[in-house]
Amino acid sequence: MADPSSYRPRPGEIPDCPGVYRFRDEHRRVIYVGKAKSLRQRLANYFQDLANLHPRTRTMVTTAASVEWTVVSTEVEALQLEYSWIKEYDPRFNVKYRDDKSYPYLAVTMNEEFPRVQVMRGHKKKGVRYFGPYGHAWAIRDTVDLLLRVFPVRTCSAGVFKNAARTGRPCLLGYIGKCSAPCVGRIDPEDHQELAEEFCDFMAGRTGTYLRRLEKQMMEAAEEMEYERAARLRDDIEALKKAMEKNAVVLADATDADLIAVAEDELEAAVQIFHVRGGRVRGQRGWVTDKVEEITTGALVEHALQQLYGEETGDAVPKEVLVPALPEPVEPVQEWLAGRRGANVSLRIPQRGDKKALMETVQRNAQQALALHKTKRASDLTTRSRALEEIAEALDLDSAPLRIECYDISHLQGEDVVASMVVFEDGLQRKGEYRRFQIKGFAGQDDVRSMHEVITRRFRRYLAEKERTGEWADGEGTATNGESALPDGEPLAGSLKDDDGRPRKFAYPPQLVVVDGGQPQVAAARRALDELGIDDIAVCGLAKRLEEVWVPGEDDPVVLPRTSEGLYLLQRVRDEAHRFAITYQRTKRAKRFRSGPLDDVPGLGETRKQALIKHFGSVKKLRSATIEQIQEVPGIGRKTAETIAVALAQAAPAAPAVNTATGEIIDDEEPDTTMGSSGEPVTAGLPDERRGQET
Repeated sequence: MADPSSYRPRPGEIPDCPGVYRFRDEHRRVIYVGKAKSLRQRLANYFQDLANLHPRTRTMVTTAASVEWTVVSTEVEALQLEYSWIKEYDPRFNVKYRDDKSYPYLAVTMNEEFPRVQVMRGHKKKGVRYFGPYGHAWAIRDTVDLLLRVFPVRTCSAGVFKNAARTGRPCLLGYIGKCSAPCVGRIDPEDHQELAEEFCDFMAGRTGTYLRRLEKQMMEAAEEMEYERAARLRDDIEALKKAMEKNAVVLADATDADLIAVAEDELEAAVQIFHVRGGRVRGQRGWVTDKVEEITTGALVEHALQQLYGEETGDAVPKEVLVPALPEPVEPVQEWLAGRRGANVSLRIPQRGDKKALMETVQRNAQQALALHKTKRASDLTTRSRALEEIAEALDLDSAPLRIECYDISHLQGEDVVASMVVFEDGLQRKGEYRRFQIKGFAGQDDVRSMHEVITRRFRRYLAEKERTGEWADGEGTATNGESALPDGEPLAGSLKDDDGRPRKFAYPPQLVVVDGGQPQVAAARRALDELGIDDIAVCGLAKRLEEVWVPGEDDPVVLPRTSEGLYLLQRVRDEAHRFAITYQRTKRAKRFRSGPLDDVPGLGETRKQALIKHFGSVKKLRSATIEQIQEVPGIGRKTAETIAVALAQAAPAAPAVNTATGEIIDDEEPDTTMGSSGEPVTAGLPDERRGQET
């Protein structure tokens, strides 16, 4: 525990102007980011008598070892910089919203020649129109299914679209009238683009005009005795009305607004957001946060606004944002929102009428979300704490292992040997710190030797980071054999960054290393740590057969009860490492299966490889082409053409393609390499799966 007076800036050093400040711990990790209208006044509040500080603030300042600041011109700039640094550094003491899963959106890819309607998650892409978010993906699909009858926009993937265009046959939706089938030319790009625009207009809330137009067309068809057409229009109108019923009207004046409500207690706060477009609730989402500092409701609202609109622009930021309390001061936040939208944004507290009534509904949702979260969290905290205590007791550790790293080796009959490292902190996954390795030191199948290599490489990088930040005292950092424990020429692969404080790949040591395996793997891991001079990290292994826990130097395993929470946590850690390793191994194997002789041509990138295959149709035809014919491909010069010809002449011909249903060898005239749906060359004749057992 640090004494804040040991790093308190001297009087007069801190400027009296707007800025953003960062507290760092003894390892130079950023643990808190804040902004202030006056840096001098704000920072002075942290360096007072510890007894006067809020308990969480006291914990933060005693964990910190230094403070630094950056001066900006305005409070709006401070707000923008604070948001950027919180996203970049992920400080442990800042307000961070949990349970913010990737909500699904209804997306229309207006940036494509034939726009596609689909479900999308994650970061928003330029040129794509988004509607939502929705609570469940099935809600989007139900809505789309109703609207496709009226707006038969393309919904298929690129692979399906290309296959239909190649065969000249549309998919099932094209036959039943729920797709205009642009893949086979039933509609030209301009008309399909207009159809997608009408779909977007309807989803954006401009429904009245379109419904009235359909009703007029229906009446005209009936008057002209075109009863079948009138019946279709009637069914279209009913489908649209049914889709509209899924979103009840909550504000009669077709308002576009976001309503944010906060429910809080001394420890946590829940935030709920209702997205209202065209007077209807189009989406809902919610977050929960720990109150790691003394914070007001207005400050929680400000953090929610940063989380909600920090990466949004244009119409994604509504004209009106209704909140339970205003940030203090409110002007910089309003100016920041207006900058994101490109127009004025009203940020206010609803006082009366429908908007206040809807805000009360959002508030009730926030209170229920907080109550549900606290019920789950109480159980989870108790269980995780008991699991960590059981592991510490079973392995005779001094304290509970708050950070656990687990390693697993995966290969297929000795080929594509890889390893995984997964991280659990406080019994929860830290997926952002997962790492994967390729075994480089030798070829073939040797799990024990592979484990030794991976542990050595991981902790060499940890020691290199300690030396780089100057954490070692004299005499530390030397292996037991007297050699340097630092990487001897091994590249750090970008794991160490010059601007420290950002999350780094191998900067933090675990309290416990778990390996997937028994006594040999455990001994290899312990030996690797001993060779690096690391003796303060515990090691154990979990064998799959009997779920026995092995520790170094013991002839008998530690047997935890089958009902033990500690054993269950170790199993989860081990299974996650196995899953992560298998996924990486399969990815490497699939990439190798897709490889061809062109991959060995030096200096030939993916773009020119695809151009060659597209020009000649197959590697077989390319192999028989002359140098002059190869030069006809755009971007291929004489020297490159000669290199390609030599490489293909030296490469063995591809195996013949086989029809797996009949066992018949496909005609030699068929291309032996085709373009996959992703645009990558796919070599025929290779099996989808190689026989063998994955480990």
